[in-house]
Amino acid sequence: MNWRTMGILVSKDFTLFFRNRFFAVITILGLVAYAAVYFVMPSSVNETLEIGLYAPVVPPALEVMQEAEGGLEIERVESEEALRGGVSGGQYMAGLVFPADIMEKFEQNQRPEIKVYVASDMPDEIREVVNSLITEMAYLQTAQALNIDWQPEILGRDMAGQQIPQRDRIRSLFAIFILVTEIFGLAGLISEEVERRTAWALLVTPMAVRDLFTAKAVLGTIMAFSQAFLLLAVVGGLGEQPLIVVTALLLGAVLVTGVAFLVASLAKGFLSIIAWSVPVLVVLIIPAIGIMMPGAISDWIKAIPSYYLTETIYQVSNFGAGWGDVWRDLLILAGFNVAILSVGVLALRRKFQ
Repeated sequence: MNWRTMGILVSKDFTLFFRNRFFAVITILGLVAYAAVYFVMPSSVNETLEIGLYAPVVPPALEVMQEAEGGLEIERVESEEALRGGVSGGQYMAGLVFPADIMEKFEQNQRPEIKVYVASDMPDEIREVVNSLITEMAYLQTAQALNIDWQPEILGRDMAGQQIPQRDRIRSLFAIFILVTEIFGLAGLISEEVERRTAWALLVTPMAVRDLFTAKAVLGTIMAFSQAFLLLAVVGGLGEQPLIVVTALLLGAVLVTGVAFLVASLAKGFLSIIAWSVPVLVVLIIPAIGIMMPGAISDWIKAIPSYYLTETIYQVSNFGAGWGDVWRDLLILAGFNVAILSVGVLALRRKFQ
C-alpha cells in the first residue's frame, strides 16, 4: 500500500468535495443549524402533570378535582391501547384505566382495581402526585379514606430521578444526522469520478485499486467524524467519558462510509444518489427518534446498526456510562462496520470492472 499516493488522493478528494457547492453548503449549514436548534430548545424539564384517562364510567369526584386542581390536565381517550400509545409517545406523563364497576366498588367501600401507566421519564415526586390523586378521588367519592394499592406499569426505561431535558435527548439525533449526511457527499464524489471516468484514469497509473478505495474510506471517515465531533463538542456531548464518545463516532463514521460505498455502487448520477440515500438516512435515524419517544419502538430497532451508536452516545453523555456498560454495543457496531464496508467495497469494485 502506497501511503504517499493515498495522501495525494485524500487531499485531491477533499478539495473536490468542497468544490461541490451543494455538499459544501449543507455541510456548513447543517453544523450551524443543529447547534442553533440545540441551544434554542428548553434546558429544563416540563413537569406539568398531563394524565390520560380511559374509563367507561368517570367518578364525579374526579371531575370536581380537575376543576379545582391547578397544573393538572386530564384527557379522556377512547381505548386502553390509545392510552398506552399516548403515554409511550410522550403525550401523557401517566395514564389511568378505571374499571367499569368503579362506582359500585366505591358504593360498597371496596378497593377498585385501577391500572396505571407511567412514562419512563416520570419523576418520583410526580408518581406521588398520581398516588395522591387516586387516593383523594376515592376519599371525595366515598367520604372516607380507602387505601388503594396500585402498581404502575412503566412504558420504556424507568427514568425516575434521571430526568433529561429534551435538547439533551436529541444530541444523539444530531450526531446521526451529521454522520449520515456524509453519505450524500462521499457517494456523490465517487459517482462523479465514475461518470467522468476519472477513476479509470487513476487506475491506469501504478496505483492499486485498494489504494483508491482506502483513500475514499479515509476521506469519508475523516469528514464524517470531524463534523460529528465538532457538533458534540459544541453542544456538550463530550463532557462524560470523551474517549468512549470519540470511539463511537469513529465507528459511526466508518459505518456511513461503508453505506456510502453501497449507495455509490447502486447509483447512476446525482438524482439517483439522492433517491438511494434518503431511504437509508430515514432508516438510520429511527433509533435516535426512539430515544426521543421512549417505548414507542420495539426491539426490532436493534437490527439497525445505528442503534448501537445512538445508544452509546445517549448513555455516555447523559448517564455517564463507562466501558463496561457500552462495550457490547461498540463491539456489535464494529461487526456491522466490517460487514457493511466489505460488501460496499465488493459492490463498488464490480462497478469499476
